[in-house]
Amino acid sequence: MSEEKSLNFIEEIIENDLKSGKYQTLVTRFPPEPNGYLHIGHAKAICLNFGLTQKYGGYTNLRFDDTNPVTEKTEYVNSQQEDIKWLGFEWKNELYASDYFGQLYQFAVKLIEKGLAYVDHSTAEEIALQKGTPTEPGVDNVYRNRSVEENLDLFNRMKNGEFEDGVCTLRAKIDMASPNMLMRDPIIYRIKHASHHRTGNEWCIYPMYDFAHGQSDSIEGITHSICTLEYVSHRELYDWFIEKLEIFPSKQYEFARLNLTYTVMSKRKLLQLVNEKHVAGWDDPRMPTISGLRRRGYTPESIREFCERIGIAKRENLIELSLLEFCIREDLNKKANRVMAVLDPIKLVITNYPEGKDETLIGENNPEAEDKGGMREIPFSKELWIEREDFMEEPAKKWFRLAPGAMVRLKFAYIVQCDSFEKDENGNVKTIYCTYIPESKSGSDTSGINVKGTIHWVSAAYAKTATVRQYDRLFTVESPDAEEGDFKDYLNPQSMEVIENVYIEPHLANANLSDRYQFIRKGYFCLDKDSTENHLVFNRVVSLKDSWKG
Repeated sequence: MSEEKSLNFIEEIIENDLKSGKYQTLVTRFPPEPNGYLHIGHAKAICLNFGLTQKYGGYTNLRFDDTNPVTEKTEYVNSQQEDIKWLGFEWKNELYASDYFGQLYQFAVKLIEKGLAYVDHSTAEEIALQKGTPTEPGVDNVYRNRSVEENLDLFNRMKNGEFEDGVCTLRAKIDMASPNMLMRDPIIYRIKHASHHRTGNEWCIYPMYDFAHGQSDSIEGITHSICTLEYVSHRELYDWFIEKLEIFPSKQYEFARLNLTYTVMSKRKLLQLVNEKHVAGWDDPRMPTISGLRRRGYTPESIREFCERIGIAKRENLIELSLLEFCIREDLNKKANRVMAVLDPIKLVITNYPEGKDETLIGENNPEAEDKGGMREIPFSKELWIEREDFMEEPAKKWFRLAPGAMVRLKFAYIVQCDSFEKDENGNVKTIYCTYIPESKSGSDTSGINVKGTIHWVSAAYAKTATVRQYDRLFTVESPDAEEGDFKDYLNPQSMEVIENVYIEPHLANANLSDRYQFIRKGYFCLDKDSTENHLVFNRVVSLKDSWKG
């Protein structure tokens, strides 16, 4: 019987709220801004918000925080929807902050009518100076005491497009001496003459995040508005707006965001990597984006397991990338069929194998799978490809692979003995000549010979060729954001190795993008979308073991 998992602090709050009758139905939301692709940090928030309503009933809304028309695109909306569905979650309502632009405008008018908001013609620089510092209070400006009538007129004129960008803003009238800098008359509306991806040119004023967010939560009846720790200082303002507008009292709760070693999580920095062509796009398999991880070959189950393992905490910490890699290894160990691929080929000729003879051997697909994964047919012939690293001209101690006079077993096949080898004009071994023992066939071995080494191979006559991309950490340091200088200075020049003319088992020509394979002794791989019928490309998802030597 498995041990019952203890509740995290958010689950404790929710259980108490439901038991006390404070809420009848749990309602959460996932509110991404459609200004980039979602990354592994968002996956944690997705798993938390959707996971809570799966556990306690209720539902989760997907609400796009689309209040900045300059940076937002429908492309990002579509990709974010795809990522959430791929992770295994379904939202009840698809909503947009822009759905509420009319209502948010009326909320702003209500604050003006209550004497709690005013139109400010100060410049951004003047506003910054007037705000003071964390140790010195801010100062009121001349516009703070405008009449309600004047503010209503000016705000209406802002909406009607009478002012250029930056000429004026609408600010909440709170407390210029507050110890919380965000409470010092924050801007709640700014002018932006820019076309919006959904509302077009209907609006030229747009609400700021702090004004749109809590009110959108309230409109939707969100009971538990869960966000990351950087919003702790925003909670006072979140509550202030809800209280002054006298609307449904959504409550904000904060948890520690995900920080992962050897990468960056800022959408701005990820966009920089894409725009400056340091990576091949948002879904480059080295990127921490969900689409990049999907293309790399990660499974939704492995990412959900990773999010479960790291848990929900109140303090920031740096999570090891190796834990994410452990989760995908664990998942693929049970799911991925074992196949043979030779990445650095050298020819092996079995001199006593009959000329022109072929045979079909049987290989086990996955001994770790619950159903054992079934069996497959593998063609075998006189000439094979093996890995160059499996032969040593002058063997070291405890060398159990091929060397002059040494014996090994060919996986699923026969025991062979190396008799001689041939070098090319550069002094590199190009062909190994072996003899095989016919009675040593796997599954029916009567030879009585025991060998310590087993190596993989592919039939030279039937092999297909492929390109393999082996990926590693995107950065050479654990925390690029914490280092001096430009974060891009720490990009890993060896983060991708491209290997051409890899030999693979012939049935891999029928691989699908959804398939995952273990290339025996090499790692886990999947087909890449760059593949064509005549040119297969495989990505290494992860190595068999954590081999990082950084």
